[in-house]
Amino acid sequence: MEENAASASRRYLTLTLGQGSCFAIDIFAVREILDFTDITRVPHMPPAMCGMVDVRGEAVPVMDLGQRLGLGPVEQTINTRIVIMEQATQGKIRLIGGLTESVKEVLELDAANIVPPPAMGMAADTACVQGISRHGDQFVIVLDTQRLFSLDEARQNDADAA
Repeated sequence: MEENAASASRRYLTLTLGQGSCFAIDIFAVREILDFTDITRVPHMPPAMCGMVDVRGEAVPVMDLGQRLGLGPVEQTINTRIVIMEQATQGKIRLIGGLTESVKEVLELDAANIVPPPAMGMAADTACVQGISRHGDQFVIVLDTQRLFSLDEARQNDADAA
């Protein structure tokens, strides 16, 4: 019985976007967390794409998660971080960075308590939202990283915002 309860819980890295709103990413998608560093701009990238960073000799694209979710660009502060995530694409693992206001903690959330986002009234792009849960007295918005980093969807999101 305890085994079933344990398997229904997953661990998530929590981060802030949109002036302190709490978001969560499946911890198994996270490779590492970097302090803010210089980002090299690349011509003709969608506005949500910040550019590239060097991660031990590998050029890794970085996406502004605030801008991607329609919450406005992430402002650089002492707490700004780049979360390097792994994404499986066509049988390969690619790395992509997500620019965030800050990284908070790792939480364990029960899958039974993650509910679909409301059909309206969400400031964030709901296509990238897997669900919403609670931690203490605040909501935690669980992100779908596969959809979050879809460049086709990012371009469409940018076109819709223009």
